[in-house]
Amino acid sequence: MTAKEQLRSLVDELSEQEANEALQLITARRGDDFARWLDSLPEEDEEISEQEEAAVQEARDEIAAGVPLIPFDEIKREFGHHST
Repeated sequence: MTAKEQLRSLVDELSEQEANEALQLITARRGDDFARWLDSLPEEDEEISEQEEAAVQEARDEIAAGVPLIPFDEIKREFGHHST
């Protein structure tokens, strides 16, 4: 059985909600309007602490002040992360 045949078989077993979530994931992975997919996700309901809010504001203030940003690749190198 091919991967596509296996996938078709599994799709038939999904609930409508599971199928919708899978469709959103596949659409996003294909590069089709990733931002719209993110916007469709449920809103985060976790409270943001005062410390977290202060850290975000500090970062915004630094960006506004022109503090140089560190590229993500440089951060990965510094902390020893190697892609697979």
